[in-house]
Amino acid sequence: MNPISRNEARAAFLAACGWGDAQVSPLAADASFRSYHRVTGAARGAVLMDAPPPMEDVRPFRAIDARLRALGLSAPEILAEDVRGGFLLLEDFGDGTFTRLLKTGESEAALYDLAVDALVALHRQTGAAAAFEGFDLPVYDEARYLAEAALLPDWFLPAVGCEPGGVARAAYDAAWRESLKALAGQPETLVLRDFHVDNLMRLPGRGGVAACGLLDFQDAVRGPVGYDLMSLLEDARRDLDPALIARGRARYLDAFPALDRDAFGAAWAVLAAQRHAKVIGIFTRLNVRDRKPQYLVHIPRVWRLLEAALAHPALGPVAAWFAARVPADVRRSTPCPSV
Repeated sequence: MNPISRNEARAAFLAACGWGDAQVSPLAADASFRSYHRVTGAARGAVLMDAPPPMEDVRPFRAIDARLRALGLSAPEILAEDVRGGFLLLEDFGDGTFTRLLKTGESEAALYDLAVDALVALHRQTGAAAAFEGFDLPVYDEARYLAEAALLPDWFLPAVGCEPGGVARAAYDAAWRESLKALAGQPETLVLRDFHVDNLMRLPGRGGVAACGLLDFQDAVRGPVGYDLMSLLEDARRDLDPALIARGRARYLDAFPALDRDAFGAAWAVLAAQRHAKVIGIFTRLNVRDRKPQYLVHIPRVWRLLEAALAHPALGPVAAWFAARVPADVRRSTPCPSV
């Protein structure tokens, strides 16, 4: 659908749900095909999610949103929807993303404590298998981990002139299969997958964990309890003080004293390395395929995070693969921006 017809479809949706006279202004776009618009009318406001099919599907967002709200967490209320057309009209949480608040000097420790507490509240309610009964949620399984980790050799390495051959690619997958064994036995929960400060909002007037607004969770899966905490504290877009990372981990682990600390640490390292490999590949793909070079600036940081994770013994096979096939100068390379 071309931009003009998409605009017409958006206007028709708003008119059908009683917002035809409202003002619409672009709010944000993200790394997917989704875009967001602020809709303002007489004494009311909302956010329009525009998720054009077939590239996007609003049904996963709708399902996870309902589950989060049922658990007492602050996901936006859905005010109107057109599932076939790819539109959702959402409660407007305002502009107080953690990212913006941090830039204005808000307490980093307080915001991260709130985020960790929201995860604790979520995991206390979704840690048992019974919590998933009747809930169609994809599982973070080996195939999914491997497909995501493959984004680094499939996109980043060719972009910097170091494309691996077939034997090397097979060895890469084999190394990951070995390291992923460290995830066995980890408790499972609802994993939101993009849990970081860009997708968290502080909601004035709400107390406790309800003050933490949750966004961008349509890719949620059932997976290891450490994933979202790792995503928060090993952020691809900003550097965190090691003391803050340690504080967040300790705050979470204190809430779950039965967790095996060593097993949790090994799983953390493997999940971190897998996510960082995925993100390096995604940021490269956004540049090469989608002409969105603005994410390239983060790749050096993500490589540093990946190399730190690879130091854990659980990642010995993956670390050996990188040591043998990806020289230090290649790791320090950044793909040329698209034009």
